[in-house]
Amino acid sequence: MSTPAKEPLPILAPNPSDLTGPGTTTWLIGTDSVAVIDPGPDLPAHQEAVARAGQGRISHILVTHAHRDHSGGAARLSRLTGAPVLAFGDAGAGRSALMTRLAATGLGGGEGLDHDFAPDRLLRDGEVLSGPDWSLTALHTPGHAAGHLSFQSGDTILCGDVVMGWSSTLISPPDGDLADYFRTLDRLAALAPRRLLPAHGPAIEAPLPRLADLARHRRARTAQILAALRQSPDSAAGLAARIYTVPPGLLPAATRNVLAHLIALAQVGAVDFTDELSLDTVFSAA
Repeated sequence: MSTPAKEPLPILAPNPSDLTGPGTTTWLIGTDSVAVIDPGPDLPAHQEAVARAGQGRISHILVTHAHRDHSGGAARLSRLTGAPVLAFGDAGAGRSALMTRLAATGLGGGEGLDHDFAPDRLLRDGEVLSGPDWSLTALHTPGHAAGHLSFQSGDTILCGDVVMGWSSTLISPPDGDLADYFRTLDRLAALAPRRLLPAHGPAIEAPLPRLADLARHRRARTAQILAALRQSPDSAAGLAARIYTVPPGLLPAATRNVLAHLIALAQVGAVDFTDELSLDTVFSAA
């Protein structure tokens, strides 16, 4: 079991957006030996700020997943500090057989995917990393990304992008998988953390209600999609336009989320389609 460390130190990267909220939070844990979780985007000033905060003691660079706003700065920070980069794998690691096939057909979806990311060492689910005053347990928590890791420190879990307090996470196939996401929500709830520290936005001080809310939200979205398909067949893009009320700039992300729901529904036989899976594939209720 991981043990609590000194309170994690947050350093916010200057990359705010509709999808990142205030920006990516890089977390530092430890004193004599410092673990960095998510070095953030490749912004020299940010990596230099993280290196300064580590005071020459950074020993581990841990990456939750290979999206550029999390992993992009890993190589630069490693050069600055000499610390190795550890992660579940590269940008395609952890995909299911179905998602691997979809990626091979050319189904896009790697918004922000860091194809250059190459960790120095791979982490296994349940692996424990430690320093003199900290230990972290790596948890494979796919859903937002197939190779997504969270890191448990005592009763706190640093959860990357899989759970946020201000928004639900983007699930964009073939990198994101809704079935995996539900399993991850269940796993995190079973661990009963006191606090979740996401990479975007504030700490989640009541994790269990938030995890339950996110599961309810996805089930409600599934019901919306099925109700819309009973009215008329449609594509992921068409359904997103029908059921989401978001600014036009967020419709592409909404479309990816809808596609994730449609793929999960197709796997259990709740929807039908005839063409290759794509954003333009027309689905109908089974």
